[in-house]
Amino acid sequence: MFISDLSCPWSVSKYSVISPPHHQVAGLTLLAVGVYSARNATAVAGRYIEARLGKPSLVRETSRITVAEAIKHPIKMSKRLTSKPQDALEGVVLSPNLEERVRDIAIATRNTRQNKGLYRNILMYGPPGTGKTLFAKKLAVHSGMDYAIMTGGDVAPMGREGVTAMHKVFDWANTSRRGLLLFVDEADAFLRKRSTEKISEELRATLNAFLYRTGEQSNKFMMVLASNQPEQFDWAINDRIDEIVNFALPGPDERERLVRLYFDRYVLEPATGGRQRMKLAQFDYGKKCSDIAKRAEGMSGREISKLGVAWQAAAYSSEDGVLTEAMIDARVDDAMRQHLQKMDWLHGHTKEAGAKSTASPSAGPADSSKMGFTLPPGEPPQAQDVLTPALEMDNKPEAHVIQEELKLEVPAPPSPDGAELPVEEGTVPAKGEGVKAETVVTPQGEVAEGVSQTDAAPSSEGGTGKEGKTKTPPKDGTPV
Repeated sequence: MFISDLSCPWSVSKYSVISPPHHQVAGLTLLAVGVYSARNATAVAGRYIEARLGKPSLVRETSRITVAEAIKHPIKMSKRLTSKPQDALEGVVLSPNLEERVRDIAIATRNTRQNKGLYRNILMYGPPGTGKTLFAKKLAVHSGMDYAIMTGGDVAPMGREGVTAMHKVFDWANTSRRGLLLFVDEADAFLRKRSTEKISEELRATLNAFLYRTGEQSNKFMMVLASNQPEQFDWAINDRIDEIVNFALPGPDERERLVRLYFDRYVLEPATGGRQRMKLAQFDYGKKCSDIAKRAEGMSGREISKLGVAWQAAAYSSEDGVLTEAMIDARVDDAMRQHLQKMDWLHGHTKEAGAKSTASPSAGPADSSKMGFTLPPGEPPQAQDVLTPALEMDNKPEAHVIQEELKLEVPAPPSPDGAELPVEEGTVPAKGEGVKAETVVTPQGEVAEGVSQTDAAPSSEGGTGKEGKTKTPPKDGTPV
């Protein structure tokens, strides 16, 4: 007789084995599947969020809103979303021709975004501190685009991970709804020539990945490259560039505008604001800015901005916090000495490169642009410049005296019996012996006048060569 307990979920007997019901097994299986699915779904969602809002590891700075920044700085993010497009050249001081050109680029880029056209890739080159990065940021803000800044020096240390990181950058760029301006600073650090430059296989693979993702123009992102050494670019990179802009050092007018800009920003505004411990002595500020601009010849915009910071630091370091004219002049003198020292290093590097190229002609001429500057090439001497000193020397009396001395005939040394020394046919006397000036030897052993022989060493053909102008008599008996 079997005894069962209706309170238990399954029947129990002393002859049967206790086993779980089928619905409990199904529940455990569904629980395992749910955990596994939730984990995979979380990973997929994380990758999707990272692709949309996350920042790739190669990107140093971006204006795109990330989840972390939105949580940390909600007010800043809201202001960025409600901000209006700004002038592309606000706070950027350029020459009139360059300013007109980059303004056209800004207008074209903005209209391209509004019409959903294809963006053009730009190369900006020139000495450091001339406003390339600043203009790239202003261009993106003016066009209503997001910007992302990456540097070429971060690519090489990644090694094998460089290819994956490069693909992540472009995958992330393609998800931008506003369009992305991808600014690559120091692009020559990894976009070098594959044929001549010694680069690792990992860096070569990363370069190939970059070329693959930029082979066609895009309506999602715009590529802007900045370099101090554009001659090192691979030819495939040059083929992807649509426009080249040269950011040169500021001229006299631009230097004065820069000096006034940074004098107002770092000196006048803090001194008149009253919120900082800084005062300004009374002197002619406009005249002082003009004088500083004249003295700052050859300085870049970044160097002039550092002058403003140095003036502010001088005021903060003084006992009373007053910035005087003498303190300003002292900082300018110190900055000019440092600038001249940098130029000495630059020219010293150029001279060393020139010496190496002279020792090895295959190395080619020295190129000062490798340091980020373009030195004025020296003009080759003209033919008139070379011949004029020689002609003037020829007309001097001293030249004729030297020529007459060179034409003096030196008599041959007499033999012991007073006769001429015989000369064999086809031979030339040794140095200091035999026939001298205005003589030539005939096949019969006679000495004829008309051709000068000197004491030069005989050549392999029996004559002395070009210096002595000695003619060896022919062996067929023909008179000379």
